[in-house]
Amino acid sequence: MKKNLEQINFIKITTFFMAMLLLVATSCSTEEASTEELSSEEIISATELKYSDETEMISEEVTAIAEDVYTSDEISFISKIPHKTDFLPDCVTITTVITDTTKEKTIDFGEGCELPNGNVLSGIINLSYAKDMEAATKSLALSLDNFTFNGVAIEGSADILRVRSNENENPQSTANASFNATWSDGDTASFEGTRTREWIEGYGSGFWGDNVFLITGKRTYVGREGNVFVKEVIEPLRREMACRFIVSGVLEISRNDNTASLDFGDGTCDAKGILTMPDGTENEIFLRRFLK
Repeated sequence: MKKNLEQINFIKITTFFMAMLLLVATSCSTEEASTEELSSEEIISATELKYSDETEMISEEVTAIAEDVYTSDEISFISKIPHKTDFLPDCVTITTVITDTTKEKTIDFGEGCELPNGNVLSGIINLSYAKDMEAATKSLALSLDNFTFNGVAIEGSADILRVRSNENENPQSTANASFNATWSDGDTASFEGTRTREWIEGYGSGFWGDNVFLITGKRTYVGREGNVFVKEVIEPLRREMACRFIVSGVLEISRNDNTASLDFGDGTCDAKGILTMPDGTENEIFLRRFLK
């Protein structure tokens, strides 16, 4: 009898603690979910801003890689000497198929290839453009095949209008891109729009670390909770390829007729930004989730 009572008490105690653990877990889950929900007056949470910034960087780097591969052809044609940059390491395989009118390139990162800036890519970037290199303006078509960027699965495409020399006598490209991102935990987001990238330093040097770009444009980001954000550059974003981050410039982020601004700093290579809310409140934000 005593043994039966002990068993009953043990079952009751065990059931009580399991119920308490379930209650705590449910409370924590509800709290975490609520921190991501935005009221109509709020613009963007710190966590969503990191996801947004990550997708922005992915879109920028994917189109930059395509342009880098194209540029090698362009410079080789102009100089009549084969040209190759050192941005893509030996673990990348580039295959070229030439048709009567086009060049079709596959940029294959295999199962995982680390770039000089520390980003790890896998899968394939497909690139297509006209074979005739005489034209000063060229259209490039980009698509992805089983592609990941630092473990984030990316699908989508971009059309890039490449100008050999703009009004500042610099190479320039305007990309209309649409990409979908899926993180390892199942979170998803999408981003599309136009960005113009002016190549202001390092063109033709062959060394990736001295390349500097100024980026302008406007994009729409649909976050993990389905919120829609409009992101527009109001001061050109400076991207130095030797750094993994945007080093300066200002980006406006709008939602529900409210607008915040994200200042990327004074040129220092870091993952920080200052987010200014409509009421003037400033918060230092640490960007890029994937950094260890």
